[in-house]
Amino acid sequence: MLRDITIGQFFPGDSIIHRLDPRFKIIITIIYIVMLFIGRSFWCLLVGAVFTVMAILLSKIPFKMFLKSVKPLLPFLLITALLNLFLVDSGETLFQWRFLKITEGGLNISVFMMVRIVMLIMGSSLLTYTTSPITLTDAIERLLSPLKKLRFPVHELAMMMSIALRFIPTLIEETDKIMSAQKARGAEIDTGSFMNRARNMIAILIPLFISSFRRADELATAMECRCYNGGEGRTRLRQMHSAARDYIALAVTLLFLAAAIVISILTK
Repeated sequence: MLRDITIGQFFPGDSIIHRLDPRFKIIITIIYIVMLFIGRSFWCLLVGAVFTVMAILLSKIPFKMFLKSVKPLLPFLLITALLNLFLVDSGETLFQWRFLKITEGGLNISVFMMVRIVMLIMGSSLLTYTTSPITLTDAIERLLSPLKKLRFPVHELAMMMSIALRFIPTLIEETDKIMSAQKARGAEIDTGSFMNRARNMIAILIPLFISSFRRADELATAMECRCYNGGEGRTRLRQMHSAARDYIALAVTLLFLAAAIVISILTK
């Protein structure tokens, strides 16, 4: 299960999506999220679906990697779908048993929300899949640089986000190792009653917290030894330069957004 979590992972490549300026990729991702939430009809989602599939194909990343990004959140998606299915009471009644009732409106909203969230996860994952954490940090810092005039800690915020993304795969791997070690010692993590499994999780959480604090302390020591003092006077190995492909990608994204807005207005 833990090996299926791909949040924060970067898959090197030489596709068109990989070569895009990370600043443009962040802006395109924000526009994509707006595109998904701007309408309330399946036609609007169809526009987002076409854009998502097109971006995934251009990235040349296997589609199964995007399915893996959805798999860990599947229980939450099912709970959300069931709540919408049984709690929304609108339209024709399709099924009723005692106090449980499924209506046409509830079914539509349930399916609509699940599809929207799945597309949101897959589309957002494309940003981290095709952009290294260091490059993503520099892009965030560049986009937020106007806030430096207001004494907003832009560099520190970008660094924290980069460290968080960088250490998510590391902590997942560490958790998997701890679980394997505890199972070898006879701990019943995947079996037994819910309460027993909850108690056995303590044997995983405590070593994980200790390992996390140790890694944080080692990282702080390493940064101090290298005389790290924030973004002041910091130079970058790679400078960001926008190209024609970046503006074309942004223009295509805006066209899809415009199509979603038009469809949203026409389907009201």
